[in-house]
Amino acid sequence: MRGYFGIGVERFSKPSNAGNLFRTAHAFGAGFLFTIASDIKPGNIPSDTSESWREIPFYSFVSPASMELPKGCSLVGVELSDEAIELPSFRHPRTAAYVLGAERYSLSPELSERCHHMVRIPTRFSLNVATAGAIVMYDRLCAQGRFAGRPVAVGGAPLEPPPHVRGAPLRRRRGPD
Repeated sequence: MRGYFGIGVERFSKPSNAGNLFRTAHAFGAGFLFTIASDIKPGNIPSDTSESWREIPFYSFVSPASMELPKGCSLVGVELSDEAIELPSFRHPRTAAYVLGAERYSLSPELSERCHHMVRIPTRFSLNVATAGAIVMYDRLCAQGRFAGRPVAVGGAPLEPPPHVRGAPLRRRRGPD
């Protein structure tokens, strides 16, 4: 699978939710974790039973302005907003950093301005931040297209995925020749 993703939260307020999110991110293969304007310290989160901070780079940014992402990494805000793209209709960037707002808060206007994309989970009300993060990571995994198609009938066998075809390298145009 090409690309990578990171996931983080602005203004985390509950250490147990941080641990749940980071443990889930570790399970889904996140490339990095981060917090923005948060007192959460990795290693002091009892609910992170996988100790993800030992396995995955962890970054703590003081503010949205101080946040630095790898070159080419798209910042994707997860927000319950009418203007956001519904997650099932969103094409995930190959390299992305997903950022959620803490419980009871939206993303700050400063951080929202920095986002390349805004997505929303189509629910009637806000979800727990760890649950919302897990749904976004699961959707990214499903959207990668590595799995067999769903059967037409309930209880039917999964459709066979198309075989991988190896061929000559693709040459992409880099601009006018």
